[in-house]
Amino acid sequence: MSGMRAGAAPRYALIQRALHWLIALMAVGVLGLGLTLDAYGFDGLNAAFGIEITNMVFKYHKTLGVLILAAMAARIAARLAFGAPPYAAPLTRFERAASRLTHGLLYLGLVAMPVLGWSATAASGFPVEFFNWRLPGLIGVDKPLGAALYTIHGAVAWGLIALILLHVAAATMHGVVKRDGVLSRML
Repeated sequence: MSGMRAGAAPRYALIQRALHWLIALMAVGVLGLGLTLDAYGFDGLNAAFGIEITNMVFKYHKTLGVLILAAMAARIAARLAFGAPPYAAPLTRFERAASRLTHGLLYLGLVAMPVLGWSATAASGFPVEFFNWRLPGLIGVDKPLGAALYTIHGAVAWGLIALILLHVAAATMHGVVKRDGVLSRML
């Protein structure tokens, strides 16, 4: 539980705070690209922007997913190593339960999404790209399975969007309305 300053509320360790904000930025980017892919589809994106832009959108969606998976592995390791700082002001029972559930589902979703996307891509017979490298597929080609995994990947994305909005709303409530020091743990 490093990150303690004299007279200040306890904070997460610097590596935990850095990973939180890095993952948040990447999640916004990957979800934005994913929503673009969902709205246009391959053919629509290609017709609107051309094959080079279409391929670039797919490549960087996949690249961000792989980066999020690696960052989440580091974040889980950091959480195990450093734990979480105590709350400066006690939370209600409901707030504590909601916080644990939301954080657990965020962690699960941020690990599951890239694994589902990587598996769906491989099962559909498409390349799994990381910048300009091709990564091995997690599973073999099975197009019906790939289609099912893409459907699950999309459903989990909407769940993650809802969780992120809930998380931001709760952080805003604690930082602006309650001013109880909860938000300062991650700043």
